[in-house]
Order: sequence, then structure tokens, then C-alpha cells
Amino acid sequence: MLTYDVKFWDIRTRKGRPKPHMIRWVVGGREHSKSFRLWEQADGRRSELLTALRKREQFDTETGLPAGELLARNTPTWFEHAKAYVLMKWPDTSAKHRASIAEALAIVTPVLVDTTRGAPDPKVMRQALYAWTFRLCKDDQGKWVGRLEVEDPPADVVAALSWLSKHSLVITEAAKPDHLRAALRALALKLNGDRAAENTEKRKRMVLSSVLGYAVEREIFMVHPMKRINWSPPPTDDEIDFRYVPDPRLAGSLIQAVKDQGPRGEHLETFFGCLYYAATRPGEAVAVKESDFILPPEDDEKAWGELLLEESRPEVGSGWTDDGKSYEKRGLKRRARRATRSVPIPPVFVRMVRTHIRTYGVAPDGRIFRAARGGRVRSTEYCELWQTAREITLTPEELKTPLAEVPYALRHAGISLWLKARVEPAEVARRAGHSIAVLYRFYAKIIRGIQQKANELIDQALNDAS
Repeated sequence: MLTYDVKFWDIRTRKGRPKPHMIRWVVGGREHSKSFRLWEQADGRRSELLTALRKREQFDTETGLPAGELLARNTPTWFEHAKAYVLMKWPDTSAKHRASIAEALAIVTPVLVDTTRGAPDPKVMRQALYAWTFRLCKDDQGKWVGRLEVEDPPADVVAALSWLSKHSLVITEAAKPDHLRAALRALALKLNGDRAAENTEKRKRMVLSSVLGYAVEREIFMVHPMKRINWSPPPTDDEIDFRYVPDPRLAGSLIQAVKDQGPRGEHLETFFGCLYYAATRPGEAVAVKESDFILPPEDDEKAWGELLLEESRPEVGSGWTDDGKSYEKRGLKRRARRATRSVPIPPVFVRMVRTHIRTYGVAPDGRIFRAARGGRVRSTEYCELWQTAREITLTPEELKTPLAEVPYALRHAGISLWLKARVEPAEVARRAGHSIAVLYRFYAKIIRGIQQKANELIDQALNDAS
């Protein structure tokens, strides 16, 4: 209990004691004392307590400490709070988001310290935080704990974390404007000092905000600290640069170049077709099963089929998943766990799927794309095929640009094709698994062109009627 009822006695000296000089005071009728070796030490501490009383601070009856000192003693450091945040988030968070949290905190935490003197090597510190502190494992009882409690880290990791524990700022100090600005600047940079991509910076900034929001939840702060600083995030431009999105002719040539690379290319031709003709994400394509397809009668070569997506298997390090696999089985992005997404597929892709299943069969669980030993197709495998396909298809000048730089470009190409074909944006968003807002943000240039054409048609109709 806090009270203003505080009384102090004079310093008492007891000869023959290791700490002979004692200060005594009473808070709310409860006596407290503290002994010191030197009289000057006792007098200094008594002066500190008297100063707090003169400033009209209340004292705690149980500990005898001023309220401000008690708060500081019970307030965690940034490092302690960050570990508590990870422990709170981990059980209900996807593997990819776990890794994203660890990445952001590994950048911010070394910045929020009271000194840089004796600081460990930055690469060692980042590894100690990312791979050891902010990565959890299950102990013998099945409880999530820090990896440090289950495995023995290297000596340099132990030394780095020991230094950080001593020098991490108390969170109330870390949340002051100057320190937060330093943290935000760190999040904006890559390891080599270059500016990070806008979306990457935004994602990391959201982690920092969430960690501070958890401090509000823990009643460390009454107001979110980031609301009190005069800082604006850099402007972002999420719109896709369509100079580097392959057109239908180039998309077809790239997929053919994949097929021409031998048995693995032939097996994964339809995988790349899935990215383009159904505009799936790679994590969705690798999870597609034979039962997910509704194919028309084989004698109707012009009929469309349908793909019912229900699962995604995004690739992530084994240290971030619950079962230790290199990928996570989950529902569709930003959808309820058992939600599905229906995507009509054109006849050209229907034929590709039919040929693929007839030639290669399916995995025991029904997946139509699989690695040589039946597992998930890894990104290293299909990205290698894709880069070779670029080298085969593109001119030397085009190879120097980001044109079709990654397989994901096929998804952008498929969505762009739908929009240019005048499919309603709402239907495009549904097929692609986007919200309308995201579609308009990423494909604004194409949509503006469609709207301009619509405006011209309306103008013509109005002029004809006048």
C-alpha cells in the first residue's frame, strides 16, 4: 500500500559491526532499516529518501521504498519484455510470423542499450537473438521455452547475451523518443547499411509497435509510446512495376523453357502453370491435390475446369514450426482455417493438369507436385529451374533487369491478365485471394486504365443521347 505517512530517524551507529551505520524510517506504522559500511553512504541514502518525500512521493509500506523507485525496480528491461512478448505470441502465431518477429527484435534490441562499450560483434549478437533468444522450443514437459533452456549455445552467444542483459535499457527509458527513433532507423536498414525494402521496413515496424502495445497491456504504459513521438513512416509505393511483369507470350515461353530442362522441368511445368493460369501463391501450389480439381469431360477441349484451394504450405525454417518441418501446413492466407477459394481454370491449364496426373500420378496424400522422395517441392529447386528458364528466354539486356525475376512474377502476370481482360476487380480479387483494397493498391495502374476506358464509354453514351 502507498502512503504519505513516513517518518525518519537519525543515523544510528553500532560499533563492532561490519556495516555499523544504520538508517531507519517508518512507513504507515511499519519500520524499515538499511545498514552501510560508511557513514557517508548511510547519509547519502537517507538524503535520497528524504528528497523523494519532499517531492511528495508516496512510499510503499511493504518495501519502504518511494513509489518511483519501486516502479523502476519492478519495471522490466527492454530485453526482458521482448522475451516475454515472444513467449506470449509464439503458441498462436504462424511459423513465418514467428521468424518475422525474431528478425525485427534481433535488429531493435541491440540498439536499446545504455552503452556500446564492450558490445559484442553485431553479427554474433544478431545470431544470438534471432537463433537462440527469440526462437522457442518445447521442453520435456511440452512447454514452450527459450531455445537456451533446451540446448547449449556456443560460448560467443552466451557472452553476447550476458552483455546485453547487463546493458539493456529499462523499457520506460527505451520507449523515450530518442531511443525509439534510433530503433526505427535501425529497422529501415539492411545488414550492409542499405535501405530495406518498403514492405520489409513496414513489417518490422509493425512488430515494434506490437511489442510496445503489449507493454500497454501489461500496464507498464498508459499510452502507446509511439503515439508520443514526432515521427512519420516513409511513404510507401506498393504498386507493382508492370515493366517487369511478363506478358502472356513471355509467360508461356518461360513455362516452356522450364519444361525443356529435362525430367524435373517436365514434372514442374504444371506447377509453374498453376502460378500463372490459376494465379496461386507458390505455397498454395505445392499443396494442391488431385481432389482439388474439378475437370470437365475430356472430349470437351474448350471447357473450363475449377481449382478449389484449401491449403497452403509456405516454406520456413524448421526452427520456427511446431513439428520441426521446413514448411508449415496452414489454411489460405488471411482466411478462416477451413475456408476454400474457387478459381476457374482455362482449357490450356486443364490439359496440363490432366497430362501431368496421367504421367506422374500423385503422392500418397494426393498432392500432384512432389520432390524426388515424395516430400514438398522446395523453393531452391523451382527457383533454380526458373533462373535457367530466364537465361534461355530473355535477351542479355533483359537479364540485367528485374523482368520475371522470381517465379512469383507469374502470379502477378496471371492477375494482370484477368484485369486487362476486363474481369470485374471484385471477381479478380476473389480468385486471387486478395481483398479489394489490396488489389487496388497493387494493381492500381491497370485498374485506372480500365476505369478510363469505362469513362470514355459512358461519355460516348451520354453524347449519343444528347
